[in-house]
Amino acid sequence: MDAIFRRRMIRRYTAQPVSPETVQALLEAATRAPSPHNRQPWRFAVVTGSARGRLATVMGEQLQRDLKNDCLAADQIDKDVSRSQARITSAQVAIVACLTLREMDTYPDARRSDAERWMAAQAVAAACQNILLRATELGLGACWMCAPLFCPEVVRASLVLPDDWEPQALITLGYPADAGRERERKAVEAVTVWVT
Repeated sequence: MDAIFRRRMIRRYTAQPVSPETVQALLEAATRAPSPHNRQPWRFAVVTGSARGRLATVMGEQLQRDLKNDCLAADQIDKDVSRSQARITSAQVAIVACLTLREMDTYPDARRSDAERWMAAQAVAAACQNILLRATELGLGACWMCAPLFCPEVVRASLVLPDDWEPQALITLGYPADAGRERERKAVEAVTVWVT
């Protein structure tokens, strides 16, 4: 519970490097998440060095195209793209969490096929939460970005990922430059019903 209550989305990091052993510890935590049929449909790409800049650039270009299609003002687009790119490039490490359906069950109908995809996505999300909690426990800052969902092909191509790896999230990591902000949470009673 300590890590759960201390966890914050950290978007600013120091220059202190994150060791490969620490990243390995995060991935070990990720792979302990529950998954449907124990198929473990998560895949992870650890992005460091200049690959972070390349990824930030191509994702920023896609974001720029999307925002232009939304008819946003040019200065607002530039601001949003710059902020997004800075979040990626300022991190010491980024982990792209992907899902694969390679080992999931297949069905002849769309209803069950959709359910299988949702189950795989839920498992990847659970793995991401484990990364965030372990990062907090180890004194790291982390930020979960869902941006890869808006440009999976761009992310896959930039990182030369296998065709069946579907990018779901990008988690930036580093030693925190600030404590982040505590966000207000809805009361349990506001989001819960008891059914008897």
